[in-house]
Amino acid sequence: MKTGSVNSSSIVDMFEQGKVLKVCAPMVRYSKLAFRSLVRKYNCDICFTPMIVATDFLRSVKARDSEFTTNERDRPLIVQFAAHDAQTLADAACVVAPFSDGVDLNCGCPQRWAMSAGYGACLINKPELVKDMVRHVRNQVGNPKYTASIKIRIHNNLRRTVDLCQKAESAGVSWITVHGRTTEERHQPVHYDAIKTIKDSVSVPVIANGDIKYLRDVESTHQLTGVDGVMAARGLLANPAMFAGYEDTPLQCIWDWVDISIEQGTPFTCFHHHLIYMLERVSSQPERKHFGDLSKRKMTLQWTAVALFLYIEIGVILILCLPFISARRWHSIFQLRIWSWMAKFWNKVFLTMIIILIVLFLDAVREVRKYSSKEIGTDAKVQPNMFDHLHMKLFRAQRNLYISGFAVFLWLVMKRLITLINQLAAVSGTTAALQMQADDANKAVEKYMKDNEQLKKTLMEGVGDKATAEGMELLRKEAEKLKDELKSSGDALKKSQSEADGMKKQMEGLAREYERLLKEHQELQNLHDNGNKKDD
Repeated sequence: MKTGSVNSSSIVDMFEQGKVLKVCAPMVRYSKLAFRSLVRKYNCDICFTPMIVATDFLRSVKARDSEFTTNERDRPLIVQFAAHDAQTLADAACVVAPFSDGVDLNCGCPQRWAMSAGYGACLINKPELVKDMVRHVRNQVGNPKYTASIKIRIHNNLRRTVDLCQKAESAGVSWITVHGRTTEERHQPVHYDAIKTIKDSVSVPVIANGDIKYLRDVESTHQLTGVDGVMAARGLLANPAMFAGYEDTPLQCIWDWVDISIEQGTPFTCFHHHLIYMLERVSSQPERKHFGDLSKRKMTLQWTAVALFLYIEIGVILILCLPFISARRWHSIFQLRIWSWMAKFWNKVFLTMIIILIVLFLDAVREVRKYSSKEIGTDAKVQPNMFDHLHMKLFRAQRNLYISGFAVFLWLVMKRLITLINQLAAVSGTTAALQMQADDANKAVEKYMKDNEQLKKTLMEGVGDKATAEGMELLRKEAEKLKDELKSSGDALKKSQSEADGMKKQMEGLAREYERLLKEHQELQNLHDNGNKKDD
């Protein structure tokens, strides 16, 4: 909150007979010091600050520095408050009294959040509370020339509005600003007859508000209503030189805005929005669209690249997690020649990206700590909007912190995910190979048992040494074949420790079966030999 010189005269003295005061309306985010400085150069008599919530204003020093800035040239100045408690409004008025010429109670804001909190237009239905709030300000501010005004909307029953104004007048209100619409109306025509009725019902000055877009509207409104002043909002946004008689924003006014913004350190967002309004009437639709897009280009090239890298990481991870692509399929894809070539540089690329992302993350942490702990000092005298500027810097630093942090995290996740896919594919391949070896061994055993049965049959039916020799030869060949197959199965089973025990048991079983068959064959051979001896 900046200091300003105390004005020895009252704003009430400006309401001279026959002169219509030209007033800049309170506009949230827009009627700040820089814009007020601009319209004062073009015949604006009185300026209002944006609406300030009195409770927050009293509670926080940062809120006061952010919401209320002024200087010695910013006079006459009215500070508008939103309040629902008489003492809170009076306390806020006492705080700003040394730096302004009056306070205004907002009784016209139709926004839902304001009305639900007991602020704005809901106060027109509480005339006794409004009367009490005006009286508190008049009684507690030490400067007798300090003004206390109200800004209202009208009722559907105009008699209630007149009653509200008369009660405020009895409490000592300095003047009344009337927006000629009801709480429910937005862009409907202004009820000038209602404003005239209110003007005729009170003796304090009345200011008319609503649909003032050109200087000729000021005179026509005065002729229709007899008011003492006219307040403009959107008309001044579109043409800050309106009160000087310009139909559209002159080029000199735009250059004045640039100079004032540079001098006072106006944040780019605010500066840009005002330029959009000023150029709206003199620019084409494509030009307005292109100019409006300028405010969206806020990220530097490096952070745009990091954000793009983050989105790529998310896309790759989602693709790797697709359920209908198996790990073995991914493994076969990774075995392609292009991936084999890229694998040579993978570790270097991985470490390089980790280092870059960590450096950016630490830089973002430094920026967050810098702007979250920075206090507004003497620089704020040169740049009244420094508080908003710092908040924007802090927001961007936090955004960069989140982007770089998630990029590092997802880069590590992606690396681990690819490793796990390859490991899973390798295990699946080994398991499939072992299963194939086991199936081949089972088939060999079945074949051996079949051949052994055939041998039994041959031995039982054969006669003489020739049959015996043939049976022994066949048995020897099958035994050698079985040994070879068992040896190859044993070699394959050694590749997987998890399958070793099972294969070992299978080999032991096959060995026992082989010994049993040999023993059985030997018994058959002995039986056959004994039979031959008996025949002899």
